Amino acid sequence: MKKKTISRVLALALASAMTLGLAACGGNGGDSSQSSAQDSSNAGQSAAGSSESSTGSEGGETTVARQTITWSVIDLNAGNNNVGDYAEEIMQKIEDYVGHDLDLTWVANDALSEKNSLYYASPSTMPMIMSYGGTMTGDVVNAAKAGAFIDLNDYIWDSAKYPNLSGMSKDVAANLTVDGKLIALPRTRVVGRYGLCYRQDWAEALGVELPANATPDDVYNMLVAMKNGNDKHEGFCEYPMEMTSYTGPFDIIQTWFGCGNGWAEVDGKLVPVWMQDEYFEAVEYIKKLYDEKLMPQDWPSIPTDSWSEGCKKGENGVYIDVMDSGKRIWNYFVAEDTFTPSVVNPDEAASMVLYGAVNGHTLATAGYNGFYTLSASTLDTPEKIEAALTVLDKLSDPEMLVLTQYGLEGVNYELDEQGKIVKLDAEDTALAANYQGLNQLLTFLPSTEATTVATVTTERDDAQNAAYEAALPYAEIDPALSYKVNSAAYAESGADLDTQASALRTQYICGAISLDEFKKGLDDIRAAGYDTIIAEINEQYQANQ
Repeated sequence: MKKKTISRVLALALASAMTLGLAACGGNGGDSSQSSAQDSSNAGQSAAGSSESSTGSEGGETTVARQTITWSVIDLNAGNNNVGDYAEEIMQKIEDYVGHDLDLTWVANDALSEKNSLYYASPSTMPMIMSYGGTMTGDVVNAAKAGAFIDLNDYIWDSAKYPNLSGMSKDVAANLTVDGKLIALPRTRVVGRYGLCYRQDWAEALGVELPANATPDDVYNMLVAMKNGNDKHEGFCEYPMEMTSYTGPFDIIQTWFGCGNGWAEVDGKLVPVWMQDEYFEAVEYIKKLYDEKLMPQDWPSIPTDSWSEGCKKGENGVYIDVMDSGKRIWNYFVAEDTFTPSVVNPDEAASMVLYGAVNGHTLATAGYNGFYTLSASTLDTPEKIEAALTVLDKLSDPEMLVLTQYGLEGVNYELDEQGKIVKLDAEDTALAANYQGLNQLLTFLPSTEATTVATVTTERDDAQNAAYEAALPYAEIDPALSYKVNSAAYAESGADLDTQASALRTQYICGAISLDEFKKGLDDIRAAGYDTIIAEINEQYQANQ
């Protein structure tokens, strides 16, 4: 195969459809009048850890002295990030391109909320860039109101300095704005990303492949067959549906029954989904799956960093969350060092069906999943602010999208005659670990489509892209998202009350409380402040009608 230079990638960087495998994340101050960054003649005033003079980079000359940017980064790989023989070389290339040094602290997804709370309590220890999963919650809003973060409105709309960041959707920006201040940058996401995936060879062997427009009963029958088998095959696993402590899959299942995404419009008013009748129908369905042992009985204690391991190891056959994770399970099946034979044809690898919406419904993303804030306490000079934003902006350049997601040319990938990327490490997990996790540094701005690099797609990539497109018309958005960010009552107690509602659902599903206790607990949540939240949300909602 003829090898090309990286410039061929740049020429085709905007040419292909969505092919990036985006990693799933689980959910969960300062003066906004900071002046614009000074030019390099003032760079000598920058803090320790920076160079004394302006420095060049592969991406062009920086406008301030080289800085060291501290960054807390989500760890979804149990510590196995940017490791191996080429890891240091890859990181050095990143630093040279962006023109600044990166001091990364990897934080396990399950520990992220607690770790960020500790940073809020001690602002002087706050990383310059902080990473978050999911969408904005009350603790972040409270920190923003206390002045913990830079107001990015003062900086990022400068398209000359920040050509990628300035292309952010104004709708997404509204969801990250507190009291008029833009306090975060998103990790941009495909809207139709959530859905159901299942092990195709198991379903085929059992005769339970899902039809078009499958119902919740069709999914239930598949799970039963995977557990119990049929007259031709014994059951393939004890607990067919994979589940962890992250309860996002339950939110997806709820949409199958007509529930909204967190909130829903009912009779012209926005209400939390647990005020919908359909919610209890959905919860009864989930409880049935639990009671019949169709999902792990210890799921509340299973950490998210081991999520998808059950499907990879043949312990589960149905995965409900982001469909790119279903593709990664499929990739695992076909990889040389983890080859998993199909039960239908052992000469072929097992595969996954990326099915998507059930009963005409699935969950929509917010247009982003996870975000980054910039610390006002540790980014305490204009030079540091510009350095941090330059890093975030340049990481969305095609060169960095290639390096952080595909590694080194000639080592991790090569280019075909059309200049498209062909992975060399698809079946070598140790080699791929050299850049593993570095996609957690990417905003994917201005949009996931605009920052797509040209790659040779596999049938798995094509299946993922088709699943995204098919799910989009059925993806339920959260109609209250931008209103929650600017509700004082929600900022004060909303995240905690949401957690309490989720905990009640878990307790009921697992049989720890009765249905009456469950409903009373939700009533108590309303009395404890949620009725005020509903009123504030609807005041904003009606004002925008």
